[in-house]
Amino acid sequence: MNVSEFYFDLPQELIAQDPLEDRSSSRLLVLDKDTGEIQHRGFRDLLEYLRKGDCLVINDTKVIPARLYGVKEETGARIEVLLLKRREKDVWETLVKPGKKARPGTVLSFGDGLLRGTVTDVVEEGNRLIRFTYQGIFEEILDRLGQMPLPPYITHELKDKNRYQTVYARHDGSAAAPTAGLHFTQELLDQIEGMGVSIAHVTLHVGLGTFRPVKVENILDHHMHSEFYMVEEEEAEKVNRARREGGRVICVGTTSCRTVESAAGEDGLLKAGSGWTDIFIYPGYKFKLLDCLVTNFHLPESTLVMLVSALAGREHVLHAYEEAIRERYRFFSFGDAMLVL
Repeated sequence: MNVSEFYFDLPQELIAQDPLEDRSSSRLLVLDKDTGEIQHRGFRDLLEYLRKGDCLVINDTKVIPARLYGVKEETGARIEVLLLKRREKDVWETLVKPGKKARPGTVLSFGDGLLRGTVTDVVEEGNRLIRFTYQGIFEEILDRLGQMPLPPYITHELKDKNRYQTVYARHDGSAAAPTAGLHFTQELLDQIEGMGVSIAHVTLHVGLGTFRPVKVENILDHHMHSEFYMVEEEEAEKVNRARREGGRVICVGTTSCRTVESAAGEDGLLKAGSGWTDIFIYPGYKFKLLDCLVTNFHLPESTLVMLVSALAGREHVLHAYEEAIRERYRFFSFGDAMLVL
């Protein structure tokens, strides 16, 4: 299966640069995964497609302001550091630009020395391990010095950090937002629960590997980066109860999908626990738990388009994307949404 089979031509002007003032006022394309039938709705119309006894699964990870700008202490040369993954308490795997200026032993300074970091090693794909030193609480310093790590296709400045954060974000750790969740307001979530739909929280800390381009021709040769996930016992039981009682498991976002599919047993039940997952879902994959998916519109030839195609079929998905382009839907992180039923 070649990566080119998941290509589509996207006009640049359809890439959403700013979040809508009202989160839930985005559009919703509804795709029937069996027939390919398409409906054009508003995101609040999601309520019409949910049923009592269903379980909505959301990823409550919180994006950290992971982009830091600093200097090399020795030379004063400017440097950019993106925190990717916490390896130990004060040791992070990072992406450094320019990387050639960050050899092991290099000392970096951020915020006039409020935060300092020493490069300790070079690891996979040229990423750097950095050990940070500081006075006080790391998270508070990061909140003061760091910037939200918006994807490169968003060129506008984000005025409100919270708009790249879901309203239910709880656990710090992501380098990117689980963007399908950005459409939900607390009011909408309350309405969903009021219908008798349970809401299960899972956590998957989103790394940039999810969004990295597939650089091999045959997608079977692509290697996914691992990401850390957690499923609490109480939340797993919500999902399993819905399964037992005939409800559907509806995941919000590809990250929630990858979490439940990673933590599901062969018996189709969700197991509580935590660990690392590098699951790669593409056409031919047999879903253990997920029935339906709320998702955004993704980049051409991305692993995310492949995941949605595994659920609804490549032809149906690409046809839906063509329709979305024709109807001028907004694409990517701050864009509109799709419901796959």
